[in-house]
Amino acid sequence: MALIEVKVPQLSESVAEATLLNWHKKPGEAVARDENLIDIETDKVVLEVPTPESGTVIELRRNQGDIVLPSDVLAVIETEAQEQVYPA
Repeated sequence: MALIEVKVPQLSESVAEATLLNWHKKPGEAVARDENLIDIETDKVVLEVPTPESGTVIELRRNQGDIVLPSDVLAVIETEAQEQVYPA
């Protein structure tokens, strides 16, 4: 099992922060790769933040309404992926 952090994406140069609008999943729920996990809003646009891998949401680190910065960790997903071991 691997833990994957879902982070705030890089925002445009003129945007320094965003507000979390709406979580689409709760801890314990399954997610598919590229599924919209949360919407975030800047002063210019509403963005969908997709999950980077399929798995299960194990932790939400921010609440709806929180102000976040680029690269802040929003959630943690546990995936079924296992470390690859190659013969020597």
